[in-house]
Amino acid sequence: MEYRRLGKSGLKVSEICLGTMTFGHGADETESQRMVHLARDAGVNFFDTANSYSDGESEIILGKALKGRRQDAIVATKFFNPMGKGPNDSGMSRLHIMQAIDDSLKRLQMDYVDIYYIHHVDTQTPLEEMLRALDDLVHQGKVRYTACSNYQAWRLSEALGISERLNLAQFACYQPLYNLVVRDIEQELVPLCEYKGLGIVVWSPLAGGFLSGKYKLGERMQTGTRSEEGWAFPQRYFAQNADETLQTLIEVSDELGHSPAQVALRWVLEQPMITSAIVGARHAEHLQDNLGTAGWKLEEAELQKLNKVSYLPDRYPEAMEKNMHERRDSAVDML
Repeated sequence: MEYRRLGKSGLKVSEICLGTMTFGHGADETESQRMVHLARDAGVNFFDTANSYSDGESEIILGKALKGRRQDAIVATKFFNPMGKGPNDSGMSRLHIMQAIDDSLKRLQMDYVDIYYIHHVDTQTPLEEMLRALDDLVHQGKVRYTACSNYQAWRLSEALGISERLNLAQFACYQPLYNLVVRDIEQELVPLCEYKGLGIVVWSPLAGGFLSGKYKLGERMQTGTRSEEGWAFPQRYFAQNADETLQTLIEVSDELGHSPAQVALRWVLEQPMITSAIVGARHAEHLQDNLGTAGWKLEEAELQKLNKVSYLPDRYPEAMEKNMHERRDSAVDML
């Protein structure tokens, strides 16, 4: 297992992160604990959950599984989604953040979390209010690093600017949707994270299972899967040539002797600026296959083949401006 530095922080996390969204939803406590132990045995030290996963059950199960071994684990959880019926039971207000962290720590049976994400965008609360509250949690020792997920580039940039101006704890990483059929973040968010020194921890690197090898070309729903149940299957974000990409993925996996899931995960992990990929499963057997992503690299020819088929065309203004340095250089006699 490879361990990577989380952005410009000093924290090192495993390149594979165990996602626990299925804990209590598709995977019972016994199977969930099996997966935690399997991941740890493979060298995974990074675990991702959220207060809203299975209405808090995911945090409870993860906390039990890590009991007695907390010191060796990097635990991330999130806040934003409704955790009650009250008007202040969601969002990123100071009130909700202070309640949410205490509730998460109680469910996890922990004194602190290593990474605390804002899960979604809250347009009803000023960024400064959230950032000051998160900074307080860092000083209180309840949170080691702050982070965000699903933010637009401009909003992330604004949050980083506020933190810098007010000397508040800055986001250490960003958690986006990213995989072979959803590469949108490459155009603005990846360059921003690189410029500001944020790690990138990817969710849905297998596109909700679409890239696992169990879907046929043109198929978008399978019985007994997330696609049938209508959750965690981000089909609406798929590129138009998703089937062409899937076909190439299967061809490459056959050439390399690895499963499509392993190749798809390996592709994500070999992209610039990616720190870790979150993998989740309902059964330990599926997780075992995903863990086979560690310990090898894609051949350059196969990597380029996947890059080419899944490439997302540049949009304006990037399409117009990306090579303007050549125009500037050509105006100068370099001799």
